[in-house]
Amino acid sequence: MITIQNISKSFGSLQVLKNLDLDLKQGGKITAILGPNGSGKTTLIKSILGMVLPDAGSITFEGGAIKGKWAYRNRIDYLPQIARFPENLTVHELLKMVQDLRGGKPQAEHLIERFALKPFLHKRLGTLSGGTRQKVNIVQALMYDSPVLILDEPTNGLDPVALLELKSLLDEERKNGKLILITTHIMSFVEQMADEVVFLLEGKVHFRGNQQQLKERYNAASLEHAIAAILKEEPLEISANGHSKTKARLIFSTS
Repeated sequence: MITIQNISKSFGSLQVLKNLDLDLKQGGKITAILGPNGSGKTTLIKSILGMVLPDAGSITFEGGAIKGKWAYRNRIDYLPQIARFPENLTVHELLKMVQDLRGGKPQAEHLIERFALKPFLHKRLGTLSGGTRQKVNIVQALMYDSPVLILDEPTNGLDPVALLELKSLLDEERKNGKLILITTHIMSFVEQMADEVVFLLEGKVHFRGNQQQLKERYNAASLEHAIAAILKEEPLEISANGHSKTKARLIFSTS
C-alpha cells in the first residue's frame, strides 16, 4: 500500500532521513514507529503525507507516486500529536468545517457517542480541557472510513475510559483490514496494541519485526527493556586516524 524507497531528507546541515527503505503493504495490523527524539519519525510521517518533500528517493501509495499529488490523502486518516483548532469554533462547527473541506460522507455520530462528546458539541474549543480536545481530535481524524490510519501520540491526555474506547476502536479497525501506523513514547500502549515494531535510529530503520523478535534479539523481558538495550549500545566508529571512538548515547522516554 505504501512503499518508501531510498528517501533522504536534510534540514540545513542536519540529515534527518538517510536512504530509508520501508514497505508497508499489509493491512489488518498495527505498526508502531518508534525511536528517540531526532530519529526521523515525524519527518517520515510528514513525507508520507506530502507535508515534507524528500531530497531524494520516492514514496508510492497504492502503486502511484505521491510527488506532486494530493488526492491520495483522502485515503489516509491522520491524527496529529497536538490538536491546534480555531479556539472560537464549537466542536460541531469544527466537524462541519472538516466535512466541508474533505467532502464525502463522514461517520462521526458513533465516534461522538463512543467518546462521550455530545455534551460538548456546542462548546467552544478554547474552553475545553486537553483530554476533551484530544477526543475531538480523534473524532475529526477518524470519521472517514479510510484504509490507512496514521496516529501521532494518540493517547495524549485521555482518561482511562476514553483510552479503553480508543483501544477497542483500533482493534475494530485492524480487524477491518486497515493499515494503522502509530508513533508513541508510551511503551505499555505499544505492548498492548502493536503487531509490528519499526525502530528508527539516526534516520534509518534499525529494527523491524514483531515484539517477540525484538525482545529475543536483545534478550529482554519486556519491550521497554529491549528499547533501552538498543539505546545503550555503543557501536564503534573508526576515526580518520584509525582510532576507535564511541557514539554518544541517545535518550528515549518510555513513560
